[in-house]
Amino acid sequence: MATITTELATTARWNDVQHALTGGGDGASCQCIWPMLRNKDWNQTTTPERTEMFRAEIDAGPPPGIIAYVDGEAAGWIRVGPRPPQARLAHTRAIAAATSEPFDDESVWAITCFVVRREHRGSGLNRELLRAAVAFARDSGARLIEGYPVDTRGEKQHSNELFHGTLSTFTAQGFSERAELKPGRPLVALDLSA
Repeated sequence: MATITTELATTARWNDVQHALTGGGDGASCQCIWPMLRNKDWNQTTTPERTEMFRAEIDAGPPPGIIAYVDGEAAGWIRVGPRPPQARLAHTRAIAAATSEPFDDESVWAITCFVVRREHRGSGLNRELLRAAVAFARDSGARLIEGYPVDTRGEKQHSNELFHGTLSTFTAQGFSERAELKPGRPLVALDLSA
């Protein structure tokens, strides 16, 4: 049985972050910068620019996410952190209409991206990544965590559509549905203050 571990994304783990992101899907081109930029700004960047922005973000700290390892090999990634720097969220009408939390509140965190290398999909990595993200947010003083998953309703979905995570993964960790962004896309939250 494979051993799954998780680590915070730090400068020393840059190569592992890149390995996790480049195993299939859009991770290699996105560089997990999509949540950080408004759409108009995103459309003006190139992959090398996104890579540079992501590297600078990790170098500056705090860690913007967590890497999952399978038997010591980087296999997955989750972005988790305070909501205010994730500029796309405040500028996404459906999220702005659905949340009751102010966008300048640093105690509200968001989980906006999952990536799992193709050869490790279906092995429970998203569950482990989310568990580690919740622990990291709690230890860092987060009051509430939001997520914006896909409700697959048990149906097979294209993996590139699942970078938000799945509703079942979030609800298994205690998140509850708070609002609907659009059909099949709820806003979920976990209150850490209780």
